[in-house]
Amino acid sequence: MADQGKLTLYSYWLSTCAHRVRITLNLKGLDYEYKAVDIVKGDQSEPDFVRINPMKFVPALVDGDTVIGDSFAIVLYLEEKYPQTPLLPQDLKMKALNFQIASIVSSGIQPLQNFVVVNYIEQKLGSQEKDAWHIDQFNRVFTALEKLLNGCARKYAVGDEIGLGDVFLAPQLYYVIKKFHMDMSNYPILARLHAAYEEIPAFQAAAPENQPDAPSI
Repeated sequence: MADQGKLTLYSYWLSTCAHRVRITLNLKGLDYEYKAVDIVKGDQSEPDFVRINPMKFVPALVDGDTVIGDSFAIVLYLEEKYPQTPLLPQDLKMKALNFQIASIVSSGIQPLQNFVVVNYIEQKLGSQEKDAWHIDQFNRVFTALEKLLNGCARKYAVGDEIGLGDVFLAPQLYYVIKKFHMDMSNYPILARLHAAYEEIPAFQAAAPENQPDAPSI
């Protein structure tokens, strides 16, 4: 097990779930040890990692004797234990909007990127058709998010402070824009938010290409 006095994050550089946890840790100014789990090579199925997260998913967070293997739970745990730079506003409506955005991302988009799903779709449809299928699904969810954000987005997703919704949106926007080169012209709010996130140091440091296990170019 990791050093009892320091947070340890088990992460994969390209995982959007791990990405959102890295953003949260950075925003809260928390020092942590990064342990890479190469999910392409199958590190998540190694006995040492399965003992940490029997679901064989990244990320996993170890905080002393507390072990959490779900990104949503990790972010909420960090929000509760380390209240500096809060991600949830006191206003009930704004808090609900943040939760709604996070839930849409975690249930409506992220599961489609799971390696098991991606590999299955590719086997059934082929590589090109797989990408087209993903774009269709992203468009469906982004259309809903754009409508939800219309009227509540200001500097960030819900107001002028970074919130839970931003922490969940940023990795997904990064993923579809960088990996799929998705045309965001129909989603001006989301495109603007993506540009804003790219300027925030905590988000920059959490970006996939800046992780120790990212492949060198």
